[in-house]
Amino acid sequence: MGVRVGVTGAAGRMGQRVLGVLTDRDDCEVTFAVNRSTDVERVQGIEIESALEINLLLEERDPDVVIDFTGPASALEYAAACAEAGVPFVTGTTGFSSDEESQLDAHGDDIALLHSPNFARGVQALLALVGDAVASLPGYDVELVETHHNGKRDAPSGTANRLLEEIEAAGDFTDRVHGREGEQPRTPSEIGVHALRAGNVTGEHEVVLAGNHEELRLTHRAEDRGVFAAGAVDAAVWLAGQEPGRYDFSEVLSA
Repeated sequence: MGVRVGVTGAAGRMGQRVLGVLTDRDDCEVTFAVNRSTDVERVQGIEIESALEINLLLEERDPDVVIDFTGPASALEYAAACAEAGVPFVTGTTGFSSDEESQLDAHGDDIALLHSPNFARGVQALLALVGDAVASLPGYDVELVETHHNGKRDAPSGTANRLLEEIEAAGDFTDRVHGREGEQPRTPSEIGVHALRAGNVTGEHEVVLAGNHEELRLTHRAEDRGVFAAGAVDAAVWLAGQEPGRYDFSEVLSA
């Protein structure tokens, strides 16, 4: 028997892709798929059930792990339900406030919890590289540009915020300037941050370092949401066997 997986937000963009990956893998079994709205009856041949039944489904279907791509409020509710049921929880939901992040993080005391804003392997490589690049080029200006489809709600993206954390840890930056308008001269301590929302762009992140009459660009471009779904399923299979605690996607890739 494979890893038993529950899926939330199953009728959403990412939920549907996660179900597609799960049904293609021999080492996984979908125990339930829930959604706030049940207008969609089936995805990949799997029945979509009401999210209102999450507590009952966790008890009766006994999943080894739950994968979540929803919204901050929903993700917190699902995480709390999983913590109560003792079920590991993987979420790629973004847009949490700092208080919501703390609430989510607290569930790591009771269950294995993995939250990542991006499950693409290439983004993990970018996160590892960007700090070294900033540290190697002191005094260079840094700008970050991220582009997503016109339906994405949070800005900057969760991945952009993680990149910003790496940049700030590696360099002498204390200010994030979101876009520019009017007279606004650049200061050495700032990182320019720009969020584009257009069309059906899956996701693109570019860090620009400029100085000394040269320019370095580090770019990751996701061409299909399937890359995020595959990474989330990899994370779920790995997390199902872990003790309670807070885990990072980089740990999955290095295992």
